[in-house]
Amino acid sequence: MTSSPEFKVERLTVAGSLTDRVCEALVQLISGEDFPPGSRLPSEMKMASRFGVSRTVIREAISRLKSEGLVESRQGSGVFVREENMDAPFRIDPNIMDSIQSVLQVVELRKVLEGEIAGLAAKRRSREQMAAIRQALKQIDTDVAAGSDGVDADIAFHRCIAEATGNPHFLALIQFLFNFLRNATQTTRGIEATRATLTQQVKDEHRAIVEAISHQDSTAARAAARLHMDRASRRLGTADIKLLQSASTAANLTPSTV
Repeated sequence: MTSSPEFKVERLTVAGSLTDRVCEALVQLISGEDFPPGSRLPSEMKMASRFGVSRTVIREAISRLKSEGLVESRQGSGVFVREENMDAPFRIDPNIMDSIQSVLQVVELRKVLEGEIAGLAAKRRSREQMAAIRQALKQIDTDVAAGSDGVDADIAFHRCIAEATGNPHFLALIQFLFNFLRNATQTTRGIEATRATLTQQVKDEHRAIVEAISHQDSTAARAAARLHMDRASRRLGTADIKLLQSASTAANLTPSTV
């Protein structure tokens, strides 16, 4: 069994997205050959101690590296750096996500996906999946009424729609993008919460998507999803980058949200 190399890393002390920064630090360690292909990463506990973060943050960072194809879990053995191969994984550098323009570019990518996802979900969804989508939509209001920002429920809602396509690659790609758009989602929901008209607008957008999927109208579902993303982009465009960074800090430093 391959043992993990000496793990030398400074504790993270600067404010910011801990998950992003742990992920980027591990990528640098891997690309710098501190962890060559086939080597085992230290345990969650050891990495959490060395980085000075919770084990939840470590798990989220490792999950992201798995989705990017850089590491893999081996049953009963731990997490290992994948052997080099010809398929270079698609990844987005977290360091570029510190400007509204960069975030909007990723939102634009998601817009293309969400439209087709909603269209396919309308064609393929089962009765059980339709019920799950409706429940996920209801959960957003439930969480907000309980004092939450509704971000987790919002993400779960879009994930349910992706699951209804029956194509696991859509689900994997949407989950990957949400790694980078979680803070943007938190920011836009914060903006929406400041005005009742915006809050109602978002509810109407979500409801239009659900109703189109319910009626198995793929054209309407595709249009409703794209409209939702267009308006989300405009709402995000009104935000200052400081708001985005503030949301990032809150999302990663508050134990209940990491």
